[in-house]
Amino acid sequence: MRRRHASLLGLLVSLSAASLTIAQVPPSAEERARYTGLLAAADRGDTALIRSLTAGGVKPDGQDGHGRTPLHVATYRGHHEAMRALVAAGADPNALDRDRYDIVTIAALAGDVPTLATALAVGGSARNVTSRYDGTALIAAAHLGHAEVVRTLIRAGASLDHVNNLGWTALIESIVLGDGGARHTDTLVALVTAGADVNLADRGGLTPLALARARGYDTMARALERAGAR
Repeated sequence: MRRRHASLLGLLVSLSAASLTIAQVPPSAEERARYTGLLAAADRGDTALIRSLTAGGVKPDGQDGHGRTPLHVATYRGHHEAMRALVAAGADPNALDRDRYDIVTIAALAGDVPTLATALAVGGSARNVTSRYDGTALIAAAHLGHAEVVRTLIRAGASLDHVNNLGWTALIESIVLGDGGARHTDTLVALVTAGADVNLADRGGLTPLALARARGYDTMARALERAGAR
């Protein structure tokens, strides 16, 4: 039974790691070349044009073919003043694109702390449920070992123990989708220090400590043990 569970876990890890990269789709060069109006202004970070267009009645939440709003596009490009101008004009800071990504999760996956800070400052929520995995920005950042992003999201009130539709929390993803190295260990420690449940098991009944031990992640296992993990 344990061998079967380990095999299933390995398959899920492979599928999830591959799918997450595919699921978030930044505008391609071809799409960007076709942008006009507010989408083009957001892509270029042309704040003056954004203000002019929206003052003239252009709706700030128009979408491209992938469901991205100008605010999503500006976030992908890291145009902070453009993000602020769009929200000031009425753009929804918690809008989801076709694959259910919001600006907070877009910035979190990119490991872009300044853009994440802007996304939060303009009203993006760290508690949104996003992506095809019914996850959160915190889970996505933990998966990738973006420790400073994780700390930023924790300070913004992210749900520490949200469980996605794979049955994993941010803490579990830092282990099963991490490499056991410094970045993912730092991420795990940040979550543990903030009060994440160190004994919340996955669907197969394996706790974070059991998962870390099974993968040979000794530093992670010791950090969990110090926090009372069983």
